[in-house]
Amino acid sequence: MGGTLSSDIRAARIAVLLPSLEGGGAERSMLNLVKVFLAQGRTVDLVLCRAKGAYLSEVPDGATLIVLEATGGLRTRLIAALGNIRDLFALLRPVLLASKIPPEIARLRSLQQYIKKGRPDVILSALPYANLVAIWAKQMSGSDVPVIVSERIALSTYCNAPSNSRKWRWRYLPELVRRTYPRADTVVAVSTHVAEDLTTAVGLNHPSVIALYNPVVDDALRASAQQTLEHTWFASDAVPVILGVGRLTEQKDFSTLMRAFAGVRAKRAARLVILGEGNLREDLEDLARKLGIQADVEMPGFVANPLQYMARASVMVLSSEYEGLPGVLIQALACGCPVVSTDCPGGSAEILVDGKYGALVDVGDADAMAQAVLAELDNPTASELLLQRAEDFSVERAANNYLAVLDAAVARAADRQ
Repeated sequence: MGGTLSSDIRAARIAVLLPSLEGGGAERSMLNLVKVFLAQGRTVDLVLCRAKGAYLSEVPDGATLIVLEATGGLRTRLIAALGNIRDLFALLRPVLLASKIPPEIARLRSLQQYIKKGRPDVILSALPYANLVAIWAKQMSGSDVPVIVSERIALSTYCNAPSNSRKWRWRYLPELVRRTYPRADTVVAVSTHVAEDLTTAVGLNHPSVIALYNPVVDDALRASAQQTLEHTWFASDAVPVILGVGRLTEQKDFSTLMRAFAGVRAKRAARLVILGEGNLREDLEDLARKLGIQADVEMPGFVANPLQYMARASVMVLSSEYEGLPGVLIQALACGCPVVSTDCPGGSAEILVDGKYGALVDVGDADAMAQAVLAELDNPTASELLLQRAEDFSVERAANNYLAVLDAAVARAADRQ
């Protein structure tokens, strides 16, 4: 190191590893981090397992996009097994014997080659199988590059959810995490609840599990919220509009939101807009018809800019069964939009400070949700209070916190040489 003090060493070249750029909160958060990393003079390789997703068009200028190549199924299984002999039993069901290999695992060999040739100073990965592959690829490459893994959701709850527990790749994931994550330099959780879930429910034994909030609020968000919205329902405040945002999946539990809306609609005029796409669209459309609310419900699909809806909605409702640190709640606060949320496993209560900044109701309780929405419509929380809380999740603050972790990891690696 030529006499340079390790405290002066920083992560000059950062590799950010993601499964893809599909339209989820983890992908949006990582892109926000990348923008600040670049603005602060860091070199960033955005490494994707698959070049797909709604956010591909939003890769920041200056970032180098690297797409990993897949290896065939049998060869991938062999590579994973030979590279992780001590974890062979844990690998059996989610990887080696699985009918379909997780796509991130199929990029293990390609990531190993990238580490050798690209020589990043540090790797920051997000989402479980990308995290596992980052650790394994580093180990197999013989590199001493620090790996920082980030966990975005309460893993024990996610893996035990009815829609996931039957799938080997999720059912047996906690054991893989328990055995593999200790080899990461640092484990970052997006909320205190997620960190506690890792160490208690999952049983992870790691000296450096820390909670860092997601980067959400910046000038670009505020500008997006002010964009013109061409939608007749938002043209006036005569009829309040309730908003839901997220994938149309079991996790988001929009069926409870629809039932709650039916309760609201029985008391007063109102409309419901749900932004997002997913496999439950037909089920939700059928439910709206059965509840007799279809004329007042609209589901326009995935919307690139949900913020302009949040800025004009009367209330935004998060109806999820579980979350990590739900970005849509933070976005709504930043738009001054009152919120109601389920008190689900994850960071909802943390964001809303146990109800100070928005009502919390039990998961699946449509009646309580309807009452909370009606109360918010009658007496909305002051937007100034919501905006103040949103600033705790600024992109600049979060990115600086992440950079401090990355720089410290690089400095420790230098000390070990």
